[in-house]
Amino acid sequence: MPATPAPTPALPRSFLVWLGGVTVGRLGDAVLAFGLGWAAAGHGGTTAALVLTLSGLPRLVLLLLGGAVADRFGARRILIAGEATLVVLAAGLAVALARYGTPPWLLLAASLALGTVTAFCLPASGSMPRRLVPDDLLTRALAARQGANQAVATAAAPLGGVVVAAASLPVVAWGDAAALAVSLGVLVAVRELTGTADDVPGPGAARRPRLDLADGVRVAARTPGLVPALVLTGAGAALMLPVPSLLIPLQGRASGWGAGTTGAVAGAAGIGAIAAALLLTRRRATGSALSAVRGLAASAAGALALAGSAVLATPAATVVAGVGALVLGVGQGVFVARLAPLVLGTAPRTHLARVQALVGFAQIVPVMITNAMLGALAEHASPAAALAATGGGLLACAAWARRPAPPAPEPYDDPRAATAAPALDPRAGRGPTAGT
Repeated sequence: MPATPAPTPALPRSFLVWLGGVTVGRLGDAVLAFGLGWAAAGHGGTTAALVLTLSGLPRLVLLLLGGAVADRFGARRILIAGEATLVVLAAGLAVALARYGTPPWLLLAASLALGTVTAFCLPASGSMPRRLVPDDLLTRALAARQGANQAVATAAAPLGGVVVAAASLPVVAWGDAAALAVSLGVLVAVRELTGTADDVPGPGAARRPRLDLADGVRVAARTPGLVPALVLTGAGAALMLPVPSLLIPLQGRASGWGAGTTGAVAGAAGIGAIAAALLLTRRRATGSALSAVRGLAASAAGALALAGSAVLATPAATVVAGVGALVLGVGQGVFVARLAPLVLGTAPRTHLARVQALVGFAQIVPVMITNAMLGALAEHASPAAALAATGGGLLACAAWARRPAPPAPEPYDDPRAATAAPALDPRAGRGPTAGT
């Protein structure tokens, strides 16, 4: 009689509560960001671009600092302080908007302040799944978080449009303050798993070293498999992320699809990513480079299908483009969900937030470069050519990821790990135990 497979264990309740709370907070932030951008657009393209720039620029500047501070003082403590600050900022913004309206100076100041606090907290937030779930459930936990993040990104623009049209911008800011208060309450209530860094005071905590921004880079360089995983993360993000945000709109304009059809094609990529993340949430699997390669190959096929739709007549072109975008999204979801545990599961527990900061840095800088390069290629050749180049680049990344691994360096041995952050189980820190 064949053995009955063991049932897949449920994700810890503490993680699900945290995920629900943080998703509510991020949705409130996304709707407010849409409202600020919409108000800035009324002052012209330059003001709108400055609002977006001031919101995103702090991520580039503060990621490494935020990671070092979170590992130094505790990720949960930093998140509680950050969410509380965001509640105050959102409430203050609501009062200021009601009194002064939407002058450019207020929109720019609000965008910079909110973006700075959010960017500072990103590494701490990114490290929380490993602090809340056992290592053998990390893949499913990260897939669930990826699905929630993608759902927020997909819903933010249409929901923001409805809310901003139905209510004033001060009401939207008050709504964000309420959503952030929910997230703050959850962070106060949730406790990390016993044995993680934030829960273990005593000798290790008393001898914490000075803040060292370069320490995360040194740890990544000495942790087996972490540098290639970071490189693959950056390369995948650099090629996948510009497709729905830049290349599909350009392809839609060049092909005469119209705004509605173009939005539907771009939305298909988000739906594919959500579907892949939710499917992987229900399966017990470990992160691996081979699984990430399958995601890269699927995304390459989707990008090439989008490029090929340019030579078809309009009805068939939109169908092929929609299917291509859906496949691209599925590939992105698989890539992220399978690669994230390879990064977060390999990182030493004493450096979770710093490694997560490197993950963010490894995505932001390449995406800035490829946005400019692919935009220029689309302008001087065609959007289809830029999509074809994207597909070729993704295939090249997949081939690179399949190459034989070089000899691993000596693992990083942190003398503080024994007291400051004992592992949850004997396999922790050994390698991929459980997707970004």
